[in-house]
Amino acid sequence: MLHINPKMLDRLEELESDLLARLRRAEDENWLGEVEGINLTLTFLRSKRDETRRRVQRPLVDLGIPAPRRPKESQ
Repeated sequence: MLHINPKMLDRLEELESDLLARLRRAEDENWLGEVEGINLTLTFLRSKRDETRRRVQRPLVDLGIPAPRRPKESQ
């Protein structure tokens, strides 16, 4: 699963406004296939943006570095 770098949130906003302009043109020209494709892309873009915003708000958890287990001593 691709994660978006939080630094790219502004770029996602630019892409969304561009897609909205393309959507208006496609609706004006009655390009139904293009309208459907743009709507699908907008849905994906918005879900990725929302997911990225949620990930930024969650705190990071340090899991540490795993170490090899020592063999058990026989009794």
